[in-house]
Amino acid sequence: QVQLVESGGGLVQAGGSLRLSCAASGLTFSHYAMGWFRQAPGKEPEFVATISWVGSTTRYADSVKGRFTIARDNAKNTVWLQMNSLKPEDTAVYCCAAARFPLTDGTTSLPDYGSWGQGTQVTVSS
Repeated sequence: QVQLVESGGGLVQAGGSLRLSCAASGLTFSHYAMGWFRQAPGKEPEFVATISWVGSTTRYADSVKGRFTIARDNAKNTVWLQMNSLKPEDTAVYCCAAARFPLTDGTTSLPDYGSWGQGTQVTVSS
């Protein structure tokens, strides 16, 4: 059974930084693209970032490009999201997700991900 456990969320002032972690188990982690999505209150979930199974390709939402960085360590079964220059509009529950199929590049589409963590709350105060 796949388990994805996020950590690192919290309350931070605008302009600050947070680093989210997602620890994976129950899958051959190095074979799966990983993604981060977020959902703000009253809004639909939205794509944030994705990284290929090899780790060589990354994609970001325009809203976070240049501020957020996704990275992975396949030896540690972990993916991270480094978030800098945080804005109040970044406030949301952040979830990591594993691609539905192995050995495929990550996409921006939520249905392409088959396993999800419970999420971690990020709150950015102005």
